[in-house]
Amino acid sequence: MSNLSQSPKTLEISAGLISKNKNALKTFDIVACYRKFLKENENISMPVAAIEALIELIKHSKAATISEFMESLKDASQELKASTKNSISLSAGTDLFLRFVTRTSHDVTNLGACKEQLINSGKVLVEKSAAVRHKVAELGVQFIKDDAVILIHAYSRVVMLLLQLAARKNKRFKVYVTESRPTSLGVRSAKILRKAGIPATVILDTAVGYVIDKVDAVFVGAEGVVENGGLINAIGSYQLAIVAKAASKPFYAVIESYKFVRLFPLNQYDLPTHTPDLLTFPDLDSYSGQPNQRDEDFKELGSGITRSSSPLDEESQRRHYIEEGGYPDLDKQDNIKDAQNFEEINPTVDYTPPEYITLLCTDLGVLTPSGVSDELIKLYL
Repeated sequence: MSNLSQSPKTLEISAGLISKNKNALKTFDIVACYRKFLKENENISMPVAAIEALIELIKHSKAATISEFMESLKDASQELKASTKNSISLSAGTDLFLRFVTRTSHDVTNLGACKEQLINSGKVLVEKSAAVRHKVAELGVQFIKDDAVILIHAYSRVVMLLLQLAARKNKRFKVYVTESRPTSLGVRSAKILRKAGIPATVILDTAVGYVIDKVDAVFVGAEGVVENGGLINAIGSYQLAIVAKAASKPFYAVIESYKFVRLFPLNQYDLPTHTPDLLTFPDLDSYSGQPNQRDEDFKELGSGITRSSSPLDEESQRRHYIEEGGYPDLDKQDNIKDAQNFEEINPTVDYTPPEYITLLCTDLGVLTPSGVSDELIKLYL
């Protein structure tokens, strides 16, 4: 009877401790901390910023037990993932750190010692991240030959470093950079390369097939490398890989191992970034009456255009009118509306299957896509 009578009190005390810990964590904003790291250091990657934020959380944690401590880190990790539309790269960092936390908690049973070890080890990992990027770039330089023409996509810190390092090693090459809409990050890449003395030209995303015969190799970074060796990267990477393979051009991915993610997508729609709202078709009812209205506008405005009984002549006049300025206000309103919805209904990343990838240059070495699963096993077991 005495044990039963103490049970509610025990539960009440435990609940009180958990509530106290959660209230303490409310004073620490993990998302704001993460964004602060990204803002203060433009060269920091999302996984590293996430790890730094979790280290700060450990410093502020008031957990009384190992289990509470682990739970608070898991909750914070989920909060970070939910704070961004594309959490793939961020997830790689949080999952890797949580795996390290689990290992440490098994080896060190004292909570205070566990926290101290995690903070110190996390700091070492963050400090090594810059060196990791340089190691990847060093390995990738060997694939750039003199007088080569390189094609890159969007913007990647490690790809930029690789190309700048190759230039410092007196390798002569030129670079085509895809514009990478809708972000247009390719323009940023081209500016950085030109500043480093590397000839770079921005091409339209739709011009990849046009220039591919002039290209000697394709280099891309990645948001993440999945378990089968495929890539998740900025939208357009997949079609770039398809064109490269069709033209028998090597397709290299350069990426840090802390971006290896435990995902196994079978197609584009298995990505965690995919939602039912992407690439939806418009409601045609909202466009009803517009073609007739345009015809009326055409008739009323005229602008000296004479009507003709000849369909060909009438069509040529219509084309001339459109070329001179197009339909007036109606087109402008439609374009503004479409532009506002454009980014919302389009994906930001895509998945490139492993069969399109020649090699992956990582800080763990130069890997074939099939070798990624072995490295992931080493990281997480």
